Amino acid sequence: MTKPMNKFMNDYLSKWRRIRALTMKETRQILRDPSSIAIGIVFPLMMILLFGFGMSLDVTKVNVAMLDNDASAESIRLIGAFRLSPYFNLTTTHSLAEAETLVMNRQVDGIVQIPFDFNRKLHGSGAQIQILVNGTDANQARIMQAYAEGPVAVWAAGTPAMHSGSAVVISRMWFNEANDSHYFLIPGLIVLVMTIIGAFLTAMVVAREWERGTLEALFVTPMRAGEFLASKFIPYFGLGMIGFLLCLLAGKFLFHVPLRGSFLLLCLASMVYLVVALAIGLLVSTLVKSQFLASQLAMLLTFLPAMMLSGFLYDLRSMPVVIQFVTYVLPARYAVALLQTIYLAGNVSAVIWFNLAILSAMATALVVATRLVTRKQLT
Repeated sequence: MTKPMNKFMNDYLSKWRRIRALTMKETRQILRDPSSIAIGIVFPLMMILLFGFGMSLDVTKVNVAMLDNDASAESIRLIGAFRLSPYFNLTTTHSLAEAETLVMNRQVDGIVQIPFDFNRKLHGSGAQIQILVNGTDANQARIMQAYAEGPVAVWAAGTPAMHSGSAVVISRMWFNEANDSHYFLIPGLIVLVMTIIGAFLTAMVVAREWERGTLEALFVTPMRAGEFLASKFIPYFGLGMIGFLLCLLAGKFLFHVPLRGSFLLLCLASMVYLVVALAIGLLVSTLVKSQFLASQLAMLLTFLPAMMLSGFLYDLRSMPVVIQFVTYVLPARYAVALLQTIYLAGNVSAVIWFNLAILSAMATALVVATRLVTRKQLT
């Protein structure tokens, strides 16, 4: 029993010594390469400043939950005015709790509530209509408030009682009381920064080894495919967490974005997505032996989808149906929804665990695929 145990311990120690030596080699390579420092640190800082101070968003359509507590002829006419508006998609609800659940689960963006005494007050001192707005996206919230005035005005024009009273829209913004678009942008910016560091940089590391001929020298060593991947993974994971920390500090001290959910959940979600990005980059780098081609593939497969098709810039529901289906295979879609929820809405379990489970499954599948492909390439 002693000899097998000693052999196991020796193999285990030798494995970690090789990983440590290869990791130190890769770390020194990063520190000696100005482009890696620029992409890993300088570029994220530029993106934080650019997106934080220069980004403006437009939203064209809003989903709302309609709650009619009055059920009078006038309230039904008002609902009809909202249904005729091209800016709203209505979901009928029967209680405020049901409507709030839809908002928490990101199925609607706000609630239009008609009170119980709407018809009575309409003929008296004046009725009120309440609009509860999901302020996660401040720009969308402002548009929803402005759009709500249209159906109310159309309804009021055909209501004789409006000569003696008036209906007033009273809105309240959820999750973004300051009506600040930075609240919406910073979580998405974290995803974008980790995509750049995780996928774009690692997409070139193995291809660089092929081009420089250093990989052939490693073939004569006892190095294994898993040890080789670990040595590439660890330094860039650390670099990605530096980018994550920069975004956290900018969000907290530069843009004053509140973190309403768990900090540990935020870190966990970010790390899982970073693993996904790293695995994609290493998979591309292993399959393609040209740095130029690897960088272009990484840009096409990760950065551009994360920018355009993740919900970071544009509402996915405003896109064509075919494109919406495409977004379901993109990791950035789930990461953006996950980080925005943790940042602004809090620990909403229905959103957090669903998206985290999908990202975890993607990370596992990509790591296994990268390991299998790397073993085949190195043998």
